[in-house]
Amino acid sequence: MEIRPFVEADEAAVVALWTEAGLVRPWNDPRKDIARKLRVQRELFLVAVDGGVIVGAVMGGYDGHRGWVNYLAVATNRRRQRIGAALLAEVERLLRALGCPKLNLQVRRSNREVVAFYEALGFVEDDVVSLGKRFERDDA
Repeated sequence: MEIRPFVEADEAAVVALWTEAGLVRPWNDPRKDIARKLRVQRELFLVAVDGGVIVGAVMGGYDGHRGWVNYLAVATNRRRQRIGAALLAEVERLLRALGCPKLNLQVRRSNREVVAFYEALGFVEDDVVSLGKRFERDDA
C-alpha cells in the first residue's frame, strides 16, 4: 500500500469511498469540498492506494493554531488493516513538520465505533461545544 497526495483523477474514487463510509451529507457536496481543499494546503489531502485502487483517504489542515482532520475513510472491505491509522499517522507527521501543536477532529457522538478507533490512537474527548456557522449551503 502507498500513501500519496490526492490528484484530480482520484476524485470519483474518493467520492465513492466517502459515500460508502457514510461521510457524505446533503449540505456538504463532496466535489465542492474537494475543490475547496485543492485551493488550500492540497499537500495535506492524502489517499491510500493498493494495487491501483484507492482504499482510504483523509483531508488534513492547519490554521497556525490547531490541525484538523476531516473525511478520514477506509473502504469497508479493507477496514481493520491499519489503513486508517497509517493515513492518520502521515497527516500527523506532515502537521508536526509544519509546527502544529495539537490535532482536532469531530466525530458524531453516535458513531461509537469511530470514536473508539480514535481513542485507541490516543485521542481524548475535549470538554468543548462544537459550533458552526455556515456561509454557503451546498444543497441550496
